[in-house]
Amino acid sequence: MDFTWSDEQLALKRSIIEFAGATLNDGLLDDDRAGRFPRERWAKCAEFGILGLPVPEELEGSGFDPLTTMLAMEALGYACRDNGLIFALNAQMWAVQTPIQRFGSPEQKTRYLPAMVRGDIIGAHAITEPGSGSDAFAMSSTATRRGDCYVLNGTKTFVSNSPVADLFLVFATTNRARGFMGVTAFLLDKGHPGLSVGKPIEKMGLRTAPYAEVILDDCEVPVSARLGGEGNGGTIFKHSMGWERSCILASHVGAMQRQLETCVEYAKTRHQFGQAIGKNQSVSSMLVDMKLRLETSRLLLYHAGWLRSQGQEAVAEVALAKLHLSESFVQSSLQAIQIHGGYGYSTEFGVERDLRDALGGRIYSGTSEIQRDIIARSLGL
Repeated sequence: MDFTWSDEQLALKRSIIEFAGATLNDGLLDDDRAGRFPRERWAKCAEFGILGLPVPEELEGSGFDPLTTMLAMEALGYACRDNGLIFALNAQMWAVQTPIQRFGSPEQKTRYLPAMVRGDIIGAHAITEPGSGSDAFAMSSTATRRGDCYVLNGTKTFVSNSPVADLFLVFATTNRARGFMGVTAFLLDKGHPGLSVGKPIEKMGLRTAPYAEVILDDCEVPVSARLGGEGNGGTIFKHSMGWERSCILASHVGAMQRQLETCVEYAKTRHQFGQAIGKNQSVSSMLVDMKLRLETSRLLLYHAGWLRSQGQEAVAEVALAKLHLSESFVQSSLQAIQIHGGYGYSTEFGVERDLRDALGGRIYSGTSEIQRDIIARSLGL
């Protein structure tokens, strides 16, 4: 493995840092308080090319490999302080675009992928249900075949982007007795009869990334709306989760880098008892811990990305990266608040927002407990 970056990759990283720092942070405090989706900043990201990073050039993307895309998202997390916006971007890129790119028909690819890359439409991934959660395939939503159509019924919850989405990737079971082998995926446009979206659900963090329930009530869709074959929903979901868990936290590495730099600067300039607080071993030790978490997270992320780029599923390595990254961001965010003291607890400085946003990483794309189960199975347990 060689994680030496080319001049072109480093130029991409610098350009994203410059773009994000200049255009993606204005109005964040107000949007976070209001729980408001920043559509203008989403459009700017699309125009710059963020949404097209991993999409092939023939579908209006950039066609970057996984490691280059990870580096780009790390740069975005470093310069953009809106973790909610970045989460929403990732939710579309890995949970909607990637499965369409891998399993979609030629018509589905040309219809949806260029439009998502351009920012013309926003995608949402709907699999979680009120009664399933981590047991994703224990779903009650059904898809009943009737001639050339399927009739979908059920309720999905915590569907990221759903209040602003134009396209929904929905999973339902066509044969509950077959478990995950009986799950089928469908692509539904906003406004399709029988499809409705509930009120946005207020949440602790990632407040600029809206989510809500999605209700399917005798929702009749043509067979052409099916993504992949009947019963292939489990395979589609596992494929997208492999990419999502590999890449969705790359921005956390950038955020942790920014967080560390901010804390080091504060520790150098904040004086108490006649000296900079960084001279106190209790403070410097926290900064060392933050640095250690950052570098181990980065290496685990790059390793998982490299394995994926070699065509390996790397299930355990992806789980290790997801587990360590999500837990590390939480711990480093706690220490960032402690170092800043009362200023860290204040919303004005944005230090506490990282903690609120980081906590979600222990839950979405598979909880920390699920990642531990995956790793344990890889050990033969």
